[in-house]
Amino acid sequence: MRCPFCGAADSKVLDSRPTDDGGVIRRRRECPACAGRFTTYEKVEARPFVVIKKDGRREAWSPEKVLRGLITACEKRPVELSTLESLVAEVERELRSRYEREVPSKEVGELVTERLRSLDQVAYVRFASVYRQFQDVRRFKEELERLLASGRAGAEDGAGREPEGGG
Repeated sequence: MRCPFCGAADSKVLDSRPTDDGGVIRRRRECPACAGRFTTYEKVEARPFVVIKKDGRREAWSPEKVLRGLITACEKRPVELSTLESLVAEVERELRSRYEREVPSKEVGELVTERLRSLDQVAYVRFASVYRQFQDVRRFKEELERLLASGRAGAEDGAGREPEGGG
């Protein structure tokens, strides 16, 4: 590794450890020529991954785009950003294990909604309404009924509570 201070062609690794998610190695280095210390990060170069859209277009896989959709669905919900980032990383790992280079967008959406459903039911319905392109209230109601019938909708989401002020 070339020294960023003096340009010497070699450096010595003083410390090496993985980052929190384990996907990157952090190395602390020292230049034997000028004694300058610096940090480098190593990560495996991921192969290109393409999402095939419903209309046949191909688009580069973007974990950031999936995360933005999840953040929107989880707005004003008690879901931490780190949890959403983990969800996206988990989905990407599964997709890369199942598909070599190209994945149908339907598969991406199904994996995300499946995980979001167990994480937060309100966010799940929000995300599913966009992803599944509900055309009317009837379709929205059917999805809510399916969610309630599955027994996963908890009291924290308002399911099973009596309306306030009712009589």
